[in-house]
Amino acid sequence: MAEMVDTPRTPPTLGRGRTLMTAYGAVVYAAFLVVFLYAIGWVEDVVVPHSINDGADAPAGVAVVIDLALVAVFAMQHSVMARPWFKRRWTKIVPQPIERSTYVLLATAALALLMWQWRPLPGTIWDIDSTPIRVAVFAASLGGWGLVLAATFAIDHFDLFGLRQVWRNQRGKMADSNHFRTPLLYRMIRHPLYTGFVIAFWVAPTMTWGRLVFAAGMTGFILIAIRFEERDLVDTFGDDYRSYRSRVPMLIPRLGSRARKS
Repeated sequence: MAEMVDTPRTPPTLGRGRTLMTAYGAVVYAAFLVVFLYAIGWVEDVVVPHSINDGADAPAGVAVVIDLALVAVFAMQHSVMARPWFKRRWTKIVPQPIERSTYVLLATAALALLMWQWRPLPGTIWDIDSTPIRVAVFAASLGGWGLVLAATFAIDHFDLFGLRQVWRNQRGKMADSNHFRTPLLYRMIRHPLYTGFVIAFWVAPTMTWGRLVFAAGMTGFILIAIRFEERDLVDTFGDDYRSYRSRVPMLIPRLGSRARKS
């Protein structure tokens, strides 16, 4: 598959620990789901009581520094903990079946921290007044979030967020091996999940300076993350991934073309 969850293969946990780990994974997933859904409202400035345009006032320069620092914390957590060398060391401390759940927990905490401490920059860059166009742009932004969700299910949503690992451990099974495969979305672009995020962040009926800082910071993180992630994928899958990378575009599909199934 194009997105990889690198899971060391270790024997399943025995006894009562299995149930505790399964419960831990379920609670972490529920917490992630709540925070992620809140984040959609936070970015889009709808429904939730505290959005990207709300928060403690700060001078513009200070706000930009704080906001980019928060993005950096989020990015560092994602990038460092996702690296195979870190996982090999981390699983000597954290049991393998809950390694992914713990990653998700810390990622959720980093996202919650970002939203909690974000400093608004409410000045408006653009604001679409026409109702039909505004609705269409908002729908496209929500479509980006939908693409994120679809991409997670294409590569195994429950494995990506740690539930499959704790469930296999509960049943006394070894962790799955990594297999290279390219489901439908991944035959058109290598990173549809990231494409969805970029659409969701940038396609906005109202773009404030705060959302622009967020979109730019997160897009920069995505481009850097792709470089490290693809290096790991080449190390894991070798020529299979090199061939796939040569055929399939990174974030924007080629019109009128379709990659062969790997």
